[in-house]
Amino acid sequence: MLVSILSWLFGVFFLLAVLIIAGLLLATQWIGARAERLVPPVGKFIDIDGSRIHYVETGEGLPIVFLHGLGAQLHHFRDTLFGRFGPGYRLIALDRPGAGYSARPSNGTGRLPEQAETVRRFIDALGLEKPLVVGHSLGGAIALALAVEHPAVISGIALLAPLTRMEGSVRKKFGSLYIRSRLLRWIMAHTVAIPMSLRYARPTMEFVFAPQALPADYMTEGGGWLGLRPGHFYATSTDIVAIEQDLGRIRQRYGDIAMPVGILFGTADHVLDIGTQGDPMASGIKDLDFERVDGLGHMPQFVEPERIVAFIERIATRAFSSRTSPHNSFTEPS
Repeated sequence: MLVSILSWLFGVFFLLAVLIIAGLLLATQWIGARAERLVPPVGKFIDIDGSRIHYVETGEGLPIVFLHGLGAQLHHFRDTLFGRFGPGYRLIALDRPGAGYSARPSNGTGRLPEQAETVRRFIDALGLEKPLVVGHSLGGAIALALAVEHPAVISGIALLAPLTRMEGSVRKKFGSLYIRSRLLRWIMAHTVAIPMSLRYARPTMEFVFAPQALPADYMTEGGGWLGLRPGHFYATSTDIVAIEQDLGRIRQRYGDIAMPVGILFGTADHVLDIGTQGDPMASGIKDLDFERVDGLGHMPQFVEPERIVAFIERIATRAFSSRTSPHNSFTEPS
């Protein structure tokens, strides 16, 4: 009798577990499909060594490539900055592999040298002549890796609130994304992670934008919905785990960077601390252009786009000093 009751209870619990998992799978797929309806692809695609890269570009002239941060996508630049630049620039923003509508190959690691190599090949594939690279947050770490490992490919880097070194608080702030097991990462991405991310999307983004307000249209115009898809979550978690494998080694070579470098950092950044990530860079890179902005948080391109464009154009003037000024007649070098 007892065995029968236990068998019946086990059957009930098993059925409930199956129903819960099925519900999570369906909810994840529904949320992901809605995200893609609300924020569809807006650019072109190009295949780079197994990665299918989604990118947008506008204008003609001096090339500037934009690299977004963790869990973000190209809308962080396209919809905030592109329309504010003067003439004479070719502006290109891409979804990093695994983010937005870019696909990362199944064997992709997300490690900084791998991402820098993908950007290098992207630059080559588009025929860009030594662009300036703009990197925000994690995109700043990738730009630094590019400057260290492929300096001949670019003319300079302009970094917005960049990740420049590992610290314990960075992992702590993104603890729910730090999943070392690839299998567990995949299971989480397709079951619990997306419904939970949708539930906490607003407070999470309010923290990222603080002390400034979260833009009312961020989820659509800022591409926020695209983060609510299983593949995007998986890639973001992969990036978090991969960062610590290479950033320390790359940091040791910052002093070797000889190209123009600019950093803009807000003193009220709640995600990356200026005292840890920004201020030490002044003594690490020769002739660094460091702009410290009082009261500014982690998303300066949304909050003060005119200041950001002026900063990027200032670094571009140094990076492209041997070329024709973008505000005069432009001639692309042969």
